[in-house]
Amino acid sequence: MLPVLLIEDDDDIRDVVAELLRDEGYVVHEVADGKQALAYLHGEGRDPCLILLDLMMPLVDGWQVLSRLRAQDRLLALPVVVMSASAPEAAPSGVAAVVRKPIDLDLLLGLVQRYCGCPPDDSR
Repeated sequence: MLPVLLIEDDDDIRDVVAELLRDEGYVVHEVADGKQALAYLHGEGRDPCLILLDLMMPLVDGWQVLSRLRAQDRLLALPVVVMSASAPEAAPSGVAAVVRKPIDLDLLLGLVQRYCGCPPDDSR
């Protein structure tokens, strides 16, 4: 299963979202800023099924990450869900969806299911 890439500088939010997704059976790779995210994405074979992207971050913000993603053919098609209190109501170009903070976890989980599919059921 491809991982969800969670890019969030707030430790508490990152922990809650990552725990929710892992509890649902998803693989999650967490990074705390845009610089770490770009380094991860430039690695060979590191294409996630979905990117959850905070906009307001130090070093390289979410808009800069999005711009750099969309400038590379290999990364152009990756779905991006923006998570931010300052996000626009409608998804801007290059963004699959917007989830406003405080995060509606049911909405977020539904978006992850839409773009990554349902995780395998290990209980069978």
